[in-house]
Amino acid sequence: MFVDEKSTGPLLSVAVFEAAKGAVVLLAGLSVVALIHHGGQHVVERLVAHLHLNPAKDNPAIFLKLVHDLANVRLWMLAAGAGAYALVRFIEAYGLWHGKRWAKWFAALSGAMYLPFELREIVSSHSGLAVAALLINGLVVALMVHELRRPKTSSE
Repeated sequence: MFVDEKSTGPLLSVAVFEAAKGAVVLLAGLSVVALIHHGGQHVVERLVAHLHLNPAKDNPAIFLKLVHDLANVRLWMLAAGAGAYALVRFIEAYGLWHGKRWAKWFAALSGAMYLPFELREIVSSHSGLAVAALLINGLVVALMVHELRRPKTSSE
């Protein structure tokens, strides 16, 4: 893959990291779509059976359709959100890979936006995973701020 000479090693690492985040979320979204097509109806049917409802009667049939339709709408919205998030991450990764200034700004601002939530998670859960997320995100933000303070080139 073509790498612009203005892209530094750390910048390329962040680009790969952002692309990986996008790929993971995209795979999760595709899994939700697979659930809609293969598992959703089965779950609703098991619920009706568990409640000892007769699916041939009007009320359970209406319930089945309503629950199935609502679940599908929510799952489709979740899948669409995952797709949108992945697209944003892929665009950001492309911009960082090519050393674009707009991508550095986007990475710095979007990363900084998560810091307060990560701090709150550390305080409330004392989770090692939350600490790792804060450290990685803080490192990305610091790197982007450092990159943005460097003199601007004509192709940025």
